[in-house]
Amino acid sequence: MDIGINNSDRQQIADGLSKLLADTYTLYLKTHYFHWNVTGPMFNTLHLMFETQYTELALAVDLVAERIRSLGVYAPGTYAQFVKLSSIPETIEVPKATDMISELVAGHEAVCRTARSVFPAAEQASDEATADLLTQRLQLHEKTAWMLRSLLEQ
Repeated sequence: MDIGINNSDRQQIADGLSKLLADTYTLYLKTHYFHWNVTGPMFNTLHLMFETQYTELALAVDLVAERIRSLGVYAPGTYAQFVKLSSIPETIEVPKATDMISELVAGHEAVCRTARSVFPAAEQASDEATADLLTQRLQLHEKTAWMLRSLLEQ
């Protein structure tokens, strides 16, 4: 494979993207779980908002996985792999609506941190395609975290 990025740089970038994929998928699952189980006075607003968010996250996991494959590396795709790679903890119990919002804020912020951690390797390798993907993901997750945080203000 000769795309202008050497093997070790491609692997390093793919390793970082694998963590981003795991975080994104874990956040997708959490958001979908909350969509199904939200209750209370904000039900309709949150149910619809969470649906919009998990739909976007479902599309995002495909983009990240396909970028990993474009680098010539296999993308992780099992629960066991995602649990090992993700920085976002699972939610076992069904939290109250405001706690769901707080957990999703923390999840989007975690995805931002993970995406930022991949930039040095992408920039060092002049991997503009990965840098572009990371920039797009950061914009979306930062905006979503802001919107969710706004719901928590009194």
